Amino acid sequence: MFDSFSLAAIARMTGPGLLPISLVIIARNEAPLIAGCLDSVSFAAEKIVVDAGSTDATATIASARGARVVHQKWLGFGAQRNFATTLAKHDWILVLDADERLSPELVEEFEQRLPGLVESTAAGGFLRRSTLFMGAAMRGYRPMTGERIARLYHRQRARWTDARVHEHLVFDGAVVQFKAPLLHLNNPTLLHKQLKTLRYTELKAADWLDRGRPARMWLCPFIFVSTFIKDYFFRLAFLDGWRGYVVAQIAASYAVYKRLRYFEIVINPPSRNLARESLKRCGLEP
Repeated sequence: MFDSFSLAAIARMTGPGLLPISLVIIARNEAPLIAGCLDSVSFAAEKIVVDAGSTDATATIASARGARVVHQKWLGFGAQRNFATTLAKHDWILVLDADERLSPELVEEFEQRLPGLVESTAAGGFLRRSTLFMGAAMRGYRPMTGERIARLYHRQRARWTDARVHEHLVFDGAVVQFKAPLLHLNNPTLLHKQLKTLRYTELKAADWLDRGRPARMWLCPFIFVSTFIKDYFFRLAFLDGWRGYVVAQIAASYAVYKRLRYFEIVINPPSRNLARESLKRCGLEP
């Protein structure tokens, strides 16, 4: 599928041991995680961190790790990623979150396959993400064991949707699949998970408001049950014991909570600003 392309030629273009690809990370207050993410992609000719107003050492650490730091007020996940794409020097872009790392096996796979991929007409690639939850790797739950996730793309052949949260890449062309795992550290505690849920809910509610979506409160009891059953049984969370129960419970609770919160915003619009101010004080401005 791919034309041959020598590593020696790439080295002349980018430097010894480097590949013509830009690593892009959007971040805010990720000081404990950003170094590990950057260090895991040793082969990237360029590393960019788009910082959305960190108050910790995120920018300093990223600069020390060789990344170019660009400050940009938060635009929403989709818009922030599209903005970051415009900063890259290379057409091929690898996007990671600060809590993601390439496994040694994935680094090896990238080094083997990227030289051909960058010379092809492919639009991008899917990675397999393996997630740690409550301190250990999940064994059965499908969204956390080999989740298929778009992280690699040619910027002329793919674009992020403009969604404020749960954005995704839209490809215009063939997409390849990488096999080795992308490691996801996820949330270090359930408290972190719940705080992120509060922020994501505000972003999702804003998207629904833009579309004029009806609240449909009558669906909530059915959504909780159907989501729990889907995650616990059909997505195999039960194979992870009590951790599987926890992850299914959280998924079902989030599915309902975002609808409850949206209903509140619809009938009581001032609550939106009140919530925003509360999240700001926690460093979680949506």
